[in-house]
Amino acid sequence: MTVPRIDATDEPKDLGLGAVVGGVNEKRLLNRDGTFNQRRRGLPLLGSLSLYHFLLTISWSRFFAIVVGGYLTANTLFALAYLACGTDSLIASPTANISTPFWRAFFFSVETLATIGYGNVTPNGMAAHFVMTAESLVGLLIFALGTGILFSRFSRPTAAILFSTRAVVAPYRGTTAFMFRIANGRSNQLVELEVKLQFSRIEGTVRKYDQVSLERSRVTFFPLSWTVVHPIDEKSPLFGMSDAELVTKDAEFLILLSGTDETFSQTVHARSSYKPSEIQYGHKFVNIYNPVGDDGMVSIDVRKLSDTEPAEDDGFAHTSTWHHTGHYAGYSPPRK
Repeated sequence: MTVPRIDATDEPKDLGLGAVVGGVNEKRLLNRDGTFNQRRRGLPLLGSLSLYHFLLTISWSRFFAIVVGGYLTANTLFALAYLACGTDSLIASPTANISTPFWRAFFFSVETLATIGYGNVTPNGMAAHFVMTAESLVGLLIFALGTGILFSRFSRPTAAILFSTRAVVAPYRGTTAFMFRIANGRSNQLVELEVKLQFSRIEGTVRKYDQVSLERSRVTFFPLSWTVVHPIDEKSPLFGMSDAELVTKDAEFLILLSGTDETFSQTVHARSSYKPSEIQYGHKFVNIYNPVGDDGMVSIDVRKLSDTEPAEDDGFAHTSTWHHTGHYAGYSPPRK
């Protein structure tokens, strides 16, 4: 039997998100920080839990909070174990000056877990020695794993791409274009940077996706900033669509960036998105280039990355509809 060949143009373009997600009553598909709002439910807890991945991907504040909380919890549990061995399970020297049994056991646990061993408190009896032996082994494992995870967090290459807080629809070479601006948030260098822009919206009862064409989808070097431009011409899925339709169709512009971190020679990724409420119509981005100094160095002011200004200075009037002529409705090409 001959298997019918599927044309690539007929392949559903749902990006893996599906055609039924992202309805008008649901959250955005992709948050500004690159995280997804979709969830997988019904997976077995132990099978889906990856503690290592979790500790690598959480924020630094949460990571240190877990480390401090876990450290205090472990010492508290072992302190209670020493107390359970009896009131005389720990003997303190006269110079220790710790009369409360719990705190004596707690600080002895700290010394044992961290292999400090000042010698002011010592275990007494077989039960206390067994607990001390178990704690020393646990301490070796905890500090070995903690050091490895801490090193992995520092050595894992990630991208710190700064996206403009808003996108703009502005005049562009006799027509209009959807634009947003990005910059590298770190002092390291990214090379071979590539961007993909997906236009998602509700059509009928399903969500459709289109990868829109860009004026430039790839740059070799990325030392300053990059304004990503999608010209709205006859081939664009946004052609003839008003901003009110974008809201009605629950439109979303999904962005995927990938590049090579020159320091690690590894590929890094960044994601973000824009909703209609985050788009400014009839505005353009301000110039972020600083005046060239005496040293001849070119620089940008990253603080102006999201700053915009009205586009009337280019000879265009403002309105909020993409007209069927291909121009932003009300815009006319500037007179020469």
